[in-house]
Amino acid sequence: MAHITIRKAQGTWTVRAGGAVLAETQNALELTEGSHPEVIYFPRGDVAMAFLDLSDQKTTCPHKGGAKYFSIVTKSQTLLNAAWSYEDPKADVAAIKDHLAFHASDTVTVEEV
Repeated sequence: MAHITIRKAQGTWTVRAGGAVLAETQNALELTEGSHPEVIYFPRGDVAMAFLDLSDQKTTCPHKGGAKYFSIVTKSQTLLNAAWSYEDPKADVAAIKDHLAFHASDTVTVEEV
């Protein structure tokens, strides 16, 4: 099994897209899986869910479980499958339940502020 570590991310984290702040939290989780770059998970309550539309995309991770994807709707564009969430994660990663992660890209910024 891949080695997965989840810990509280230090500081305040934000997600921005389309000129808007989609999330800001001091309660982010940092998930590290094997040699992959760490992923920041935001509590759902700290995410502006009005900007997110559930998409049809789903994936399954053997270590984390099934993920649902969300597209980010901004004033100028829709960023397809830019966020994901494990609604019912496996027991080893239960801490990420009710959290969302975002694909950082040219149009989506995930950063510590």
